[in-house]
Amino acid sequence: MGMNDLLEIAGSELAQILRTPPEHFTAGGCLVLDCRPFLAYSRSHICDSRSVNWNSMLRRRSKSSVVSLEWLVPDRTLLGRLRSGEFSLVIVLDENSRSVVDLKSESLASMLLTALQADVEPGTTQICFLQGGFDGFLAVYPELCLLAPTVNGNHSSFKDPEPFMSGRRTPLYDQDGPVEILPFLFLGSAHHSSRRETLAKCGITAVLNVSSACPNLFEDELHYKTLRVEDSLATDIRARFPEAIDFIDSVKERGGRVLVHCQAGISRSATICLAYLIHSRRVRLDEAFDFVKQRRRVISPNLAFMGQLLQFETDVLCH
Repeated sequence: MGMNDLLEIAGSELAQILRTPPEHFTAGGCLVLDCRPFLAYSRSHICDSRSVNWNSMLRRRSKSSVVSLEWLVPDRTLLGRLRSGEFSLVIVLDENSRSVVDLKSESLASMLLTALQADVEPGTTQICFLQGGFDGFLAVYPELCLLAPTVNGNHSSFKDPEPFMSGRRTPLYDQDGPVEILPFLFLGSAHHSSRRETLAKCGITAVLNVSSACPNLFEDELHYKTLRVEDSLATDIRARFPEAIDFIDSVKERGGRVLVHCQAGISRSATICLAYLIHSRRVRLDEAFDFVKQRRRVISPNLAFMGQLLQFETDVLCH
């Protein structure tokens, strides 16, 4: 099957598909795969679409002109569903390309379409390309897209404290709750971990404590994992990444939500969240850092931790 065998669909057709109840599909419904950069996807995307990543570092290291679908879809469950032909429609989109013929062969959308045609069960799944990309769709159907809240609307980082708060010892950036990094992953401080009503409001079911001394206050009610880590240039925090990632994944698989915290929510816990994004979303450290910093402006992993994250990025993205 070549590119000529692909079906191109207009935004109006995709809107109709998205408004169709899943039970009206003959197979497992429709899957929308978004090839834009992770940061762009995190800011806004079509409802229920999934992000596909093929970062520039891995692209440069690739010796093959053929890109495997498993490199592009890190979610193993989703990959299995794709390969088994579970979806009746798979729709690929980029920023704003008008047609498949406009795609450069080295573009992520072109690579993904080729990989899908090579890997997906033929005859069961129709592979499509969205004309006009996300930008064109958003302009006409904003109600079918999710837009991330603005930083100012989400956090208190830029607010001036009210006069009656001036005597409080809680830092200004901790006066709101922990921040949502992913729907199941929150980043915060010891202050947040000590506030039962705050944890309940966020739907937190588990806590990953990455401090040297913070107590676990609600062990009868929440699932805890403690990694005793010093915020020091001599600390090998990278050695703790696998167990931290496994714990976060286990909470996600149970349908729970996990708060990752240290003392201030600035260095150690931020480092763990960055490592999780690199590993689970296959993104570069700079992309992950920008993504987290938009949500919690005060993050600042120490210099040694940043070096270890860079090494982890190489390990994850190049092997």
